[in-house]
Amino acid sequence: MACQLPAETGVPLSRWSCPELAREAVERSIAPFLSASTVRRRLTRDALKPRQHRSWIFITDSGFRAKAERVLNLYADTWNGTPVGADEYVISADEKTSIQARCRCHPILAAYDVHRARVFGRTEAPTGIDPFMNLVTQVMSEEPYASAKRVFWIVDNGSSHRGKKAADRLAEAHPNAVTVRTPVHASWLNQVEIYFSVVQRKVVSPNDFPDPAQVGDRLRAFEDRYNATAQPFQWRFTISDLDDLLARPDRHTTDHHQESSAALAE
Repeated sequence: MACQLPAETGVPLSRWSCPELAREAVERSIAPFLSASTVRRRLTRDALKPRQHRSWIFITDSGFRAKAERVLNLYADTWNGTPVGADEYVISADEKTSIQARCRCHPILAAYDVHRARVFGRTEAPTGIDPFMNLVTQVMSEEPYASAKRVFWIVDNGSSHRGKKAADRLAEAHPNAVTVRTPVHASWLNQVEIYFSVVQRKVVSPNDFPDPAQVGDRLRAFEDRYNATAQPFQWRFTISDLDDLLARPDRHTTDHHQESSAALAE
């Protein structure tokens, strides 16, 4: 329960606190009585620390490894065991919504060519299917993508590009485009998020803009500046790291049980 978003279990919270976890456990009859200090002590001893880490990073997708492996292989220039060709490209795309300029501003969308370190950005009044497809068309209308054999689009599970309909829509508009999704709650595997973190630090912080239009102007100016000198990100998270991440909770649980058994024996 501690590793699920409260909203996923019908609780109107953005994240759990220890008192809230204790209360919820009692209400669900998981325990007849449970104090916040007991929850805090248990979580501190465990490998899972949702109080210290964003809970949506924890792995809940049953197909996590297979989906993550496809993304990591593309970063390493491989697709289905075959090297990605010279006329094939890997694009990482997503939306960064709710950029603030004292009042709500338009969301920014960006696509990032993983191996060529080129950013394509745009601002849109709403987010959704049409704005995302506008970004796709912006990229796919340019060379070398327009005439490429394949262009792999790495996206998360946001509503504007989720499900088979979204993949079919992309392929129908651009037959050489291939949708590749990250696992659920694993947008950290999407390299465009690194660019968004750079934007957050260098463009929209501190938040001192007279109007939303100035935010858009600065975002576009920064995109040009970034593209002039950008180098591909040094992505270091490999499939070996993925396997270690997946094995970590089980390994910790085994160690914890062994320690508990040893303590009881004493």
